[in-house]
Amino acid sequence: MGKLLNILPISDLRQDAAKILKKLRDNPEPIIITQRGRAAAVLVGVEAYEKSEHDKEILRLLAMGDREIEMSEGYDLDTVLAEADLILSQGPS
Repeated sequence: MGKLLNILPISDLRQDAAKILKKLRDNPEPIIITQRGRAAAVLVGVEAYEKSEHDKEILRLLAMGDREIEMSEGYDLDTVLAEADLILSQGPS
């Protein structure tokens, strides 16, 4: 992730929430909401959130596979590749 350039005071969010939501739909970058000059929250669009959750699930499955390999457990390669293909074909929800 590069520099976070989308920083917005909470007062601006209160004044024009519809405009901020449109900006989120048009731009996948998160918006940092500040309160009293400090970061308080992060707003992301639905598509960016769903992609993030999908990526996190793939990483969780990979970590689980690494643990299984270390314990000499797991599944044969064809089964793993078939499951991976299924997950990747589904994409973010």
